[in-house]
Amino acid sequence: MKFCDARKDLFRNLAREKGYRSRSAFKLIELNHKYRLLSNAKSIVDIGCSPGGWLQVAYEFGKKNARIIGVDISPTRPLYNITMLRANIEDPDLAEVLLKISQARFDLLLSDLSPNISGLWDYDHMRQISISLRALQLATEILGKGGNAVFKIFEGEMINDFKSKVSNVFSNVRVCKPKASRQESSELYIIGKNLERNWDR
Repeated sequence: MKFCDARKDLFRNLAREKGYRSRSAFKLIELNHKYRLLSNAKSIVDIGCSPGGWLQVAYEFGKKNARIIGVDISPTRPLYNITMLRANIEDPDLAEVLLKISQARFDLLLSDLSPNISGLWDYDHMRQISISLRALQLATEILGKGGNAVFKIFEGEMINDFKSKVSNVFSNVRVCKPKASRQESSELYIIGKNLERNWDR
């Protein structure tokens, strides 16, 4: 068995053992450990939440009684004490809907969004950056000042431009590839801490 396959099986088995809905739960666990994202967040929104692994981690490691909302275009099985919203990231009214549900600005936005992969790398990279830019815009609309965000991106020629846009609105920006990511995967996570200003497209 190849090392990357063994690692993939390891996290899949660990997810099953601990009751997480996806192996990607361990990505957020590592990001939280490195960047202290969850413990002080009173309100959290997870964009692209299905099947719910990140929501489980947010509830487990988040602040007691934190409001947690999961958003996905696909239906997601219910989780205790978590609000599920079936919606599209491209919906221009999404920010208004989320703020109406929460009754306050959010402390943390999580985005593990990924487009349907076509196999045409340039197109997939461009589409992934596009939806991540929408997630970034949404973050500036719903996060309170000092809020944090996590964005999944694919490596490619547009990554520096995206990182620059994140740096325009967050004072502290980091890039991380969690151990639970497949070794052959091109995915990275950009962490924006301390929202300072709105983003002007």
